[in-house]
Amino acid sequence: MTATHSARPAALAPRLIATDLDGTLLRDDKSVSERTVAALAAAERAGIEVFFVTGRPARWMDVVSDHVHGHGLAICANGAAVVDLHSGGAFLEVRPLAREVALDVVATLRTVAPGVSFAVELTTGIHYEPLYPPFFLDPGATVATAEKLLYEEEPGAAPPVIKLLAQHPELDPDVFLATARAAAGGLASLTRSSPTALLEISGLGVSKASTLELCCAERGISAAEVVAFGDMPNDIEMLSWAGRSYAMGNAHPDVIAAASGRTVANNEDGVAAVIERILAGTLDD
Repeated sequence: MTATHSARPAALAPRLIATDLDGTLLRDDKSVSERTVAALAAAERAGIEVFFVTGRPARWMDVVSDHVHGHGLAICANGAAVVDLHSGGAFLEVRPLAREVALDVVATLRTVAPGVSFAVELTTGIHYEPLYPPFFLDPGATVATAEKLLYEEEPGAAPPVIKLLAQHPELDPDVFLATARAAAGGLASLTRSSPTALLEISGLGVSKASTLELCCAERGISAAEVVAFGDMPNDIEMLSWAGRSYAMGNAHPDVIAAASGRTVANNEDGVAAVIERILAGTLDD
């Protein structure tokens, strides 16, 4: 199911806060400041749900798992997975990228961006090509061509693909994204959150926004009652959908253009600063 988005709704009293992690809620050293921890807890006490909505896979959520209250849910992999952090990151819902589609994307990007290398994020972990520069060496990873990594002997027998990653050693990140979208945007959803030329590719229509919308609908929460925070292109759809949205002081220019407001940078606790205003009743529309 793919959510559809129109013009930004008129903002109502916030019932849910949706925040990105890296470059947004987290400081550059990947810590959560005491001020931010206090603000998140105060929001939950006030009856405002907090959702972490990130490009990170579930296995990288330990940085905030201690700060999840009530529901315990997080949206990971740019909307491809909803996980329960109270249960160690158990998958509750997966919106996969079909392997045959992923193979088509791989072939397309090899044509339009020679030198590209790939990694495949499964529900069970990440695997990558020999030339792909992994963030963390995973002793359980298989190193092979993307075509081999995506092959399955029987349809549906292998773990779901939640994200395909494409890295280019030379292209400008925004140019790489624009080129890839022009060539493969009809096959899948392509975005980026890294300062390098690293693309994140999900099933067509899968995004932070579309999965957040589905989670909100289950709770009877409208877009007008959501306050969202982000800093990179993978946050744009979410910031455009929410009734109120804030680009961080360190945000990409396209993110600033998409948000309805702006807060200070992640290292200055920009998310906490807005939450404090929400709770004090001084948030501007």
